[in-house]
Amino acid sequence: MEKIFKYQPKGVCSSEMIFKIDNDIIKNVEIIGGCPGNSQGVAKLCVGRNIDEIISILKNIKCRNKPTSCPDQLAVALEQYKLIK
Repeated sequence: MEKIFKYQPKGVCSSEMIFKIDNDIIKNVEIIGGCPGNSQGVAKLCVGRNIDEIISILKNIKCRNKPTSCPDQLAVALEQYKLIK
């Protein structure tokens, strides 16, 4: 069953991340705000992959001097999704 999950990232330029997930497979990602090209590219690379795979790839990526990044926040969002699903 496809589920929609919304997340407000912290410490980054993007303001919202919206996921469609079915049986732990990412069906769609929409990142609102941030760098448009980067956000679209990361979102497309996530489609069709298992959430655990994406978490392991994106977790702990930093953006310049920030302690996080949009990809890292995407991993955080997926970890939170796993806790409430």
